[in-house]
Amino acid sequence: MAKKKKKQMRETLYCPYCKRPGVLRPAAYVYGDNNLDPEKYLYVCSGYPSCDSYIGAHKKSMRPMGTMADSDLRNKRIEAHRALDAIWKNGYMTKHSTYIWLQNRLNLREKDTHIGKFSYYLCEQTIRECTDYIKSREEKKKSPDKISVA
Repeated sequence: MAKKKKKQMRETLYCPYCKRPGVLRPAAYVYGDNNLDPEKYLYVCSGYPSCDSYIGAHKKSMRPMGTMADSDLRNKRIEAHRALDAIWKNGYMTKHSTYIWLQNRLNLREKDTHIGKFSYYLCEQTIRECTDYIKSREEKKKSPDKISVA
């Protein structure tokens, strides 16, 4: 028996700022000539450009990658991702372990531990936790365990 293809369900999103519906559009609608991926889609606030809230869509399913965000929140999410990525890219943990660690530090469920869903506050918490973790690891490197000779 042949497998049935799942229907691609488009999500109905609403802008958290102006409450207008989000519309699925090619990324070029927002990025114009700066669009690097012609296959990329975004959920864009129907009030765009006066309301600049949007979120990327997964290529295969067209499901949103998180919640719609304005420029400030998008930039804070990028900053949070960079802070989190620094932990596993510097070899302190695996990528998977890093997300489990963050989940525990922020007391979140696994399904909620996606930076694309984070509020400004959770992004700031993520940056703080990651920065503190890296700082503590670097301090341990600088001060090796002292061996007492008796």
